Amino acid sequence: MGEDARAGRAQVTDEGTTRDPQEIRRDIEYTREDLGDTVEALAQKTDLRTQTQRKIAGVRQTIDAKRDELVGKARDATPDGAGSAAGTVQHKARENPVPVAIAGAFAAGLILGRITHR
Repeated sequence: MGEDARAGRAQVTDEGTTRDPQEIRRDIEYTREDLGDTVEALAQKTDLRTQTQRKIAGVRQTIDAKRDELVGKARDATPDGAGSAAGTVQHKARENPVPVAIAGAFAAGLILGRITHR
């Protein structure tokens, strides 16, 4: 077919054209790189552990983002909700101590009655 390419001589192809040894070396190097990339891609596709870890990391990021979003919405919706409610109850209790004392005594009686009934 052709002459020995290792000897530094031109090689004749099937089409009858000659190829320079440097051109052949470049083709070989390109083919090696391409084959290496293909092998690496196949190894990544068959590495189930790494794929699973990547998927888990992605899901965790999504969960963290959703959690942060929901917590932010809850804070925006009720920034003073619990504090203002406690303040309102405390204010009402100070204004009307007798009804609060009666309600407290009633609640304490219910709890005491439940405990002693058992």
